[in-house]
Amino acid sequence: MKKLNELDLKILRRLTTNARVPLRDVAEGENSSRSSVNQRLTRMIENGVLTSLKYHVNPKKIGYNTCTYVGVRLERGSLYKEVAERMREIPEIVECHFTTGPYTMLIKLYAIDNNDLMRILNGIIQSIPGVVATETLISLDVSFERSIHIPDHLPQ
Repeated sequence: MKKLNELDLKILRRLTTNARVPLRDVAEGENSSRSSVNQRLTRMIENGVLTSLKYHVNPKKIGYNTCTYVGVRLERGSLYKEVAERMREIPEIVECHFTTGPYTMLIKLYAIDNNDLMRILNGIIQSIPGVVATETLISLDVSFERSIHIPDHLPQ
């Protein structure tokens, strides 16, 4: 993978601040051509630097009022990939991590309400082979969410 340079970082910083800014404006702001910016974005997507170009939906605005983090313990850590694939099939789960510490996995999910959360936990997640226990933390409020900070220079 070709290293990111200062122009790449400026483009990333600009787009993570406002993904709706036209590429023409990004190019003009960085004294570059639109095609150059587009090529750089394409390269960053192909290299996995940018993982998605999409809008972020506020779950509460569409009826998902309960945000939870669930620590999942598995029979064996080696079941992680298999269980993760099953978790991927549950649309309410938006993140799934393989972790160290007291849990094998940590997932983030949204439910309509506490009854819906119980349906997802008891009826779906806890019935996945290999899942031996879950511990649920309900998020009461989101103080902030943001993308990773884009530095002026990458460490050498």
